Amino acid sequence: MLSGFTVVVGVTGGIAAYKTLEVVSRLRKLGAEVRVIMTESATRLVAPITFQTISNNPVVVHMFEEPKRWNVEHVALAEAADLFLVCPATANVIGKIYNGIADDFLTTSIMACTASKLICPAMNHNMYHNPVVQRNLEGLRQLGYHILEPESGRLASGATGKGRLPDPESIVREVVSILVPERDLEGLKILITAGPTREWIDPVRYISNPSTGKMGYALAAAAARRGATVYLVSGPVALEAPAGVILRKVETTQQMLDACLEFYTESDVVIGAAAPGDFHPERISGQKIKKSGAGIQLTFRETPDILKTLGQDKANKILVGFAAETENIVENAVQKAKQKNLDFVCANQVGLSDRGFGSDSNVISIVMPDGSHREIGPAPKYEIAMAILDKVKSIIG
Repeated sequence: MLSGFTVVVGVTGGIAAYKTLEVVSRLRKLGAEVRVIMTESATRLVAPITFQTISNNPVVVHMFEEPKRWNVEHVALAEAADLFLVCPATANVIGKIYNGIADDFLTTSIMACTASKLICPAMNHNMYHNPVVQRNLEGLRQLGYHILEPESGRLASGATGKGRLPDPESIVREVVSILVPERDLEGLKILITAGPTREWIDPVRYISNPSTGKMGYALAAAAARRGATVYLVSGPVALEAPAGVILRKVETTQQMLDACLEFYTESDVVIGAAAPGDFHPERISGQKIKKSGAGIQLTFRETPDILKTLGQDKANKILVGFAAETENIVENAVQKAKQKNLDFVCANQVGLSDRGFGSDSNVISIVMPDGSHREIGPAPKYEIAMAILDKVKSIIG
C-alpha cells in the first residue's frame, strides 16, 4: 500500500518512544521506505541501533556527525520525504517547530521539508492542556500540519488523563489516510489546466506570468490518487507530470483552449487552475526585433476566455475556476462565477511572499455564485487540492 513512499520519522524524548518501533515496523510491512531521526533525549530511551535494524536504514541523531550518504543530509532527507512524522512529539519539540527554532537535526530537517507533516503529541496531561502547548498545536494546524490527538488513559506518571500516544495501528492508519486517500473519485473524468501560457512577440520574446503550475499539478496528483481519470493540459512549467495522468503540453492560450475542447466532451469535471494570458500581440514578428533607439509599440488583443467558452456548453458538467486577485477577492470571484457559468471559484490573493505564485502553500476561499464562501489554509497546495476535490465530490453527491 505504501510502496514508493518515503516516511521520515522523527523520534523525540518521550517515554512513548518505544511505541514508535512498532510504527516503523508496520510502515515497513506496508512497503514504505522509512528514515529515522532521533533527538539526543530519545536515544536515552531507545537505542538507535534498534530503529536502524527495524527501518533497515541508518539513524541520524547529531547535526554534525559524519553523513551516511554524500549529501547535505538534513536537506536530502527533507526533500526525500513524502510525509514527515514526529512520534512521539514532546511539548518541547512542538514549541520549537511552531516558533521556528531549528537547533538539532530533527527540527532543522522539518524546517526544510515541504511535504505533509503529522505530529503525534504525547506527554503528561497537565502539560498537554497547558495553554502554551495548545496555542502551539493550534498554530501548527493553521500552518497545515496534521495533528493526531493523544488518547486518554493511564499515563507513565501513574495519573489518568489525556496525553497517551495512540496505539501504533491508529498512527499508521493516519499515515495511510494522508498518503493514500480513499479512491472515491473512481469513474470520474477530470480535466485540469495548469501553469502559465506564453504569447510570442518575436522568435525570442514572449509575455507570460509567474505561474509555476504547482497548484494544477497538485490537483492532478490528488485526483489521480483518488481514482479519477485525469487529463492535464499544461503550459510551460518545470514540473514532472504526476503518475497516471494524461498530459498535453501547450504554449499559447489558444492552444490551451484547443486541447481543452478536445478532452471536454468526455470530461465530467473541469478545474481551470491555469493562469492563461489574457492578451496576445496583434502581430508576431517573424524575425527578432532589433534595438533601434526609438523603442517599439505593440498592440494587443484579448485571447479567448477558456472557462467562459466551456461554460457556454456546460450541460451537467462541473466547472471550477481560479481567481488570482489583488483586491475585492470574494466580490470579484462571485462576478467571475456568474459570468462564466461556474459552480464555484477558488479565489486567492496574489502578491504575498508566502502564498500564491511559486509558493508550496496557499490560502484560498471557495466562493459560490451566491456569495457564500469558506477559507482553506494556509496549507500545502496538495492539501488545498484535496479540499477542492472534496467540494467537487459534495456537489456531485
